[in-house]
Amino acid sequence: MSRPDLDHLLPDAEADVRPSPEGAAARRALIAHPAVLLIGIVLASLNMRAALASVSPLIGEISDTFGLSSTASSLVTSVPVLFLGVGAMIAPWLARRFGTEVVLLCALILLAVGVLVRVLPSVFALYGGGVLAGTAIALLNVLMPGLIKRDFPDRAASMTSVYTGAMIGGATLCAAASVPLEKAFGNSWQASLAFWSLLAAVAAVAWLPQVLIARGRTGHEVRVAPAGTGPARSIWRSALAWQVTLFMGLQSLWSYVLIAWMPTIFTDHGMSRSTAGVIFAFNNLVQVAGAFGVPLLAGRMRSQRPLIVLVTSMVAVGYAGLMVAPVSGAWLWSAVLGVGQGGAVGLALTLIVLRSGDAQTAARLSGMAQTVGYLLAAVGPLTAGAVYQATGSWTLPIALVLGVCAAALVVGLFAARDRKVQAGG
Repeated sequence: MSRPDLDHLLPDAEADVRPSPEGAAARRALIAHPAVLLIGIVLASLNMRAALASVSPLIGEISDTFGLSSTASSLVTSVPVLFLGVGAMIAPWLARRFGTEVVLLCALILLAVGVLVRVLPSVFALYGGGVLAGTAIALLNVLMPGLIKRDFPDRAASMTSVYTGAMIGGATLCAAASVPLEKAFGNSWQASLAFWSLLAAVAAVAWLPQVLIARGRTGHEVRVAPAGTGPARSIWRSALAWQVTLFMGLQSLWSYVLIAWMPTIFTDHGMSRSTAGVIFAFNNLVQVAGAFGVPLLAGRMRSQRPLIVLVTSMVAVGYAGLMVAPVSGAWLWSAVLGVGQGGAVGLALTLIVLRSGDAQTAARLSGMAQTVGYLLAAVGPLTAGAVYQATGSWTLPIALVLGVCAAALVVGLFAARDRKVQAGG
């Protein structure tokens, strides 16, 4: 058969295997289904605290491996939290430049890499992996509220409860499984931590359809907000934005102190490491109730002030309990703290959405609140560890956190007013 004859046949052969327009449309409709987006959001949210919560039950072994002091050990948690703030600075710009969907996908991949780097046999890798993980989590944290405001404008509060619940559920899973995984992997804390890179990898795969949908809609990635729609820093002149930001930071501070030190507080008072890990996991589990319930209540209220009082009071009572009866009341304090912590983070994230009039403002407010908030929160674990090392007791560190609770109550009452963030007001 001659070459021209082959060329004559090729178009018909290609037509036989080319997908029909109806089939291609059906596949696009499938990946664009809201359930696919919901699955992507939930799996991404599971990773938002996993890399941090998985460390706390193993901090003793990590410290022993590298010969770290209490202050240096606190940096294992503080460094990622610090870069939650640093990463939050660049998240809105990255989203405008490359698109929310692509940035979220890259964040999940970066998180998986950071988790693996952290277990390399070097103290520099331990902290360096924390830098990568913290930056990745920052991108997830900052962009999710704007994405929810954009894609679920009429269900923003309920969707916030879903993703905050998933976020805390991921932390619960990691906290509960870290020590058993360590034992299952031959007493290797490195293998236990590395295992959680799989969670980020699975979430990255689940997020791929969103990138395809975004490209299919516009020919390029969807932006959080159109470029050039106003001065990006004008929100920094808003008093209400600062009140939301400070509440975000103060509630993050008390949460990350517990993430870093709760198991240690218990073991320093004579509790076994395995029991302390179980109670820490229970604390994270109970947080799911607050994280789901409080945002749903907040969405039905014009002013969220009663919820501010509720969550800050519960956290203060729980911390006071850790000061006076850490072992005998451990389960009670963990439960009270858990509901308060989960409710506080859910409320803080919901306030970002409720105080914003549109997706663009939500994205900017989220970037501001989490930049300043997590930079403030990074001080918590480091300061608590340093004060504990200096005094040999957890009394003064806990007393300082009680002061944080009082400050959060004050700024939270202002942030919970029924107002919208306006530039300069």
